Amino acid sequence: MTEAECQGSNGHPLRHVAIIMDGNSRWASARGLRGVSGHRAGVERVRDVLDSCQAHDVAVITLFAFSSENWQRPAEEVSGLMALFANYLRREQRELVRRGVRLRVVGARERFSARLIRRIDRVEAATAGGRLLLNLAVDYGGRWDIVRAARALAERVQAGALSPADIDETAVERHLCLGDVTPPDLCIRTAGEQRLSNFLLWQLAYSELYFADCYWPDFDREHFNGAVGEYYRRQRRFGRAASQILAPETKCSSRG
Repeated sequence: MTEAECQGSNGHPLRHVAIIMDGNSRWASARGLRGVSGHRAGVERVRDVLDSCQAHDVAVITLFAFSSENWQRPAEEVSGLMALFANYLRREQRELVRRGVRLRVVGARERFSARLIRRIDRVEAATAGGRLLLNLAVDYGGRWDIVRAARALAERVQAGALSPADIDETAVERHLCLGDVTPPDLCIRTAGEQRLSNFLLWQLAYSELYFADCYWPDFDREHFNGAVGEYYRRQRRFGRAASQILAPETKCSSRG
């Protein structure tokens, strides 16, 4: 069942999905492989998720690929991840254009090499016309995102372009990395962990959370459809009482 067929089930269409892609290293360790092998397998899974998002008419997908804290990992692993990221950009550019996917990298970027930054810029420019927006959060942290927004607002106040009284939630949100898109409707985390790990702390305030037990390299289309089915079975209240929400008229199967 497609997203369009399921919209009536909880009154809210599924437009933005965020995923914390967890468990790559543990997947590799369980198979006696090096950690980078798990990350390489995880990259291949991104294609399946893009297919699933397009089948469910999702407009935006945000993937947590590398956090601000991941720089603390062993140097060999970090180097391998950066090489894998650069290779993904080089290899997938044409495929992203063919699929109609617009790639955007969100994060600090200051610690990236000049060569990697140039490659990011090229892929973003080449895919700018895509209908499905793929945000890759690389060197990203939710606290960093909020601090960055607060600093930008403070600079506008200091310049006399903004009054402190005009700073509200809308103003803050507009200065966040994803300020131009609606917050995620659904956030999926794999590998059985049940925490946000500094991912989209502001944007996930009212998102539905779904925790999958499988490692990210095993998160296939069936798992994604299961998460979507669970999303449509839930009642989204946004602070209101359950009695204020109309009862769902239909139920969505967890199988696509």
